[in-house]
Amino acid sequence: MRFLLWRCAFCLVAFLPFALPAAPAPYYLWMNLIDGSRVCSQLSLGQGWKKMGGPYKDARCQKPV
Repeated sequence: MRFLLWRCAFCLVAFLPFALPAAPAPYYLWMNLIDGSRVCSQLSLGQGWKKMGGPYKDARCQKPV
């Protein structure tokens, strides 16, 4: 009986994070340090890019969060 309770508690704790609602990652406006071009992206584009604005809800970086 004790084992069953322990197992149920473990399953509840292990799977609770999956039950929480997930939100999409926000978008940010990135500027190229070499030519000044701008791109809207959820992830960093690497070295040579600087985060200029955000977070935004859409892929056009027009709707702020």
